[in-house]
Amino acid sequence: MKRYIGITAAVAATALVLSGCSGGDSGGDSNTIKVAYSKFGNFTQMDDHMKAVKEQFEAEHEGMTVELVPIEALEADYFTKLALMNQSAATAPDVMYEDTFKVKSDAEAGYIIPLDDYIADWEDWEQFPENAREAGAGDDGKIYGIPMGTDTRAIWYNKQLLADAGVTVPWEPESWADIIDAAEAVKAQNPDTIPFNIYSGKGQSEGASMQGFQMLLSGTGDTLYNSDEKKWVTGSQGFVDSLQFITDIYQGDLGPTPQQALDKNVGTTINSEWIPQGKLAMSLDGSWVSGTWLDTGTTPWPEWNDVMGVAAMPTQDGGGAGRTSMSGGWTLAMGAKTENPDAAWDFIATALDKDNSLSYDVAASQIAVRTDVGTSPEYVESNPTFEFFSSLVADTHFRPATSDYAKISNEITVAMEAVMTGQQTPEEAAKAYDEAITGIVGEDNTTETSD
Repeated sequence: MKRYIGITAAVAATALVLSGCSGGDSGGDSNTIKVAYSKFGNFTQMDDHMKAVKEQFEAEHEGMTVELVPIEALEADYFTKLALMNQSAATAPDVMYEDTFKVKSDAEAGYIIPLDDYIADWEDWEQFPENAREAGAGDDGKIYGIPMGTDTRAIWYNKQLLADAGVTVPWEPESWADIIDAAEAVKAQNPDTIPFNIYSGKGQSEGASMQGFQMLLSGTGDTLYNSDEKKWVTGSQGFVDSLQFITDIYQGDLGPTPQQALDKNVGTTINSEWIPQGKLAMSLDGSWVSGTWLDTGTTPWPEWNDVMGVAAMPTQDGGGAGRTSMSGGWTLAMGAKTENPDAAWDFIATALDKDNSLSYDVAASQIAVRTDVGTSPEYVESNPTFEFFSSLVADTHFRPATSDYAKISNEITVAMEAVMTGQQTPEEAAKAYDEAITGIVGEDNTTETSD
């Protein structure tokens, strides 16, 4: 059992320097570590995981208390609330659940601190392959977050609804046109069924921008950001084409109504009601979705694997790799204002050891990033879709991890909402987007060529 009674003056001084804060009064307690994480809708696996780790950690660290701070908010609101917490030492968490695309900007903002000194003595680090390590790296090359798992995205579809509409099952769409054709067939066969869902609009935040729009854009051959030139792309035909697909779905009555889609809670409704009740035929969503339907999920659905199939998202016209995906994932990071970095690190290491990582990845239907978890029979046999979603990693893409990304991403959702509601044509919305990002980053930081 480890005992913690405060920290040394040297460590305290280092924490103050790294956090960039003055030596003023702090609301922290060196014998209490505060752990902030997201808890929203029907995805409660993270909350369950943190409660279990808290119990284990406190049993192994005499004198220490873990204060869990579950933040019940949508993704964008979670980032805002976490940033507000980090403004003050009195509220800043010692450990925080950090989206991989936020690592660089939050490190730059001084919210999180490097973990390299701890990693150097952590035997488990060898279980994380290089691409997983890079997910938690800052612009300076230091490691700021330890990945919990990753994800990919594809199309979940109801086998019977597609078969009834005359679509061949297993379904393997080879282009966007195949998706539209299947959606129209479903609509003709059963007008009361929603044919296809793709998240769109400002209310869905990254759900719309990343797993909606960027899934489409990655299949056109264009990109948001030219990483070679380090400039944002304007004048993209792929951007216009992606908005046209959104228009075809929402203005063609092939998806939810715009009013339904703009409901911030629509993701919960889709996966806990529409899909299990057979009200939605196809949904572009993540590898984690089946976690809702497991016995440990919030909407157990024993028949889900018999009813649902999964298909890779095709590229626009079947070119390139023929399929595409987007990947993200989350890390655990250490808050820069922590008064006990040693204890904060021990919590992170405990939460992400082999046993706890295995438990979380299975419950949350995550693609394992630890090699020893990903190859374990318990993990491989726990979910029949793990092999499929893991296979998409070879053709996946990632969001630009720059400090400007959050603002750019918001403008993507603005453009999506404008076309899904019929307020603008794809060309008009793309032009407004180009003007908006030029205003954000400056004309010198834009280019009309993708990677």
